[in-house]
Amino acid sequence: MPNSKILEQKKEAVKAMAEKVRNAKAVILADYRGLTVAQDTEMRAALRKAGIEYKVVKNSITRFAARENGLEDIIPYLEGPTAMAISDKDPVSPAKTLAEFAKKHEKFSLKAGIVEGKVITPDGIKALAELPPREVLVARVLGGLKSPVYGLANVLNANLRGLVVALKAVAEQKA
Repeated sequence: MPNSKILEQKKEAVKAMAEKVRNAKAVILADYRGLTVAQDTEMRAALRKAGIEYKVVKNSITRFAARENGLEDIIPYLEGPTAMAISDKDPVSPAKTLAEFAKKHEKFSLKAGIVEGKVITPDGIKALAELPPREVLVARVLGGLKSPVYGLANVLNANLRGLVVALKAVAEQKA
């Protein structure tokens, strides 16, 4: 039977991780086996620059935290060494950063992810990483909304132009 003090520490660790996962916009799990210290340092620096928290986690604690948040679908991915990248601001940046790193380093692999409470597969992470930045998507939506307004304005202006041309022609004819 485990020591009660150690058991309490583990319960606190589960509670803290469950809270982080619950509040996160995105959580990406990865297998870091085979990376050199230099490669790991490079990856951590890129994640830090993007404002993403990265740490190696214990699978048992992560399983309990996943169950606490109703994310049982992620449990099969919690095998072997697991690292976790967490972003509480942007759901796309951890996927972009880690997918880019995985392309450069064969030994690094993406396991699964949680984006806004939904479990996604490695293919889903790669698809998410290929999305354009948020600003580009917003600009596309605004452009799509703006074009019908311009079309309507042109149609209305054409009618007014036609009326002005017709009135001018009538005025010249009478003069």
